[in-house]
Amino acid sequence: MVNRVVLVGRLVKDPELRKTSSDISFATFTLAVDNRVKEADGTRGTVFIDCRVFRDQADSLVKNTRKGSKIAVDGSLNQRNFERRDGTKGHVIEIVVDSITFLDPNPNREQNAVEEPKFDDIQVPPSNNLDSIDLPDDDLPF
Repeated sequence: MVNRVVLVGRLVKDPELRKTSSDISFATFTLAVDNRVKEADGTRGTVFIDCRVFRDQADSLVKNTRKGSKIAVDGSLNQRNFERRDGTKGHVIEIVVDSITFLDPNPNREQNAVEEPKFDDIQVPPSNNLDSIDLPDDDLPF
């Protein structure tokens, strides 16, 4: 069985940082993701997905994003049951995030910029005639 979700979207509001009863930090957030298929009028609908991320990634998310930030998440679907204050039971389906990729440019990057090498400056050594490598056919991975 496979339970894997990969999404790219924008934060609906600033992520909220909290702590569990055992003092583990976690952040909750909602991701707005456009549908792949266009509607009849040419627009794309939007799906709002609740997400939860733990520990250092939660701290990093809260520190580096805000409402409207574009991120990619990789995780799994989870159904969580709970009891409301009025005693009724409920459940929520959310993404438990394993990894986050920040897709917006970092505004602090210019202050801490390190000059990156340009491809024109990189010297590539001449090839040693790679077209004629002797490998037995049974060593090939395909």
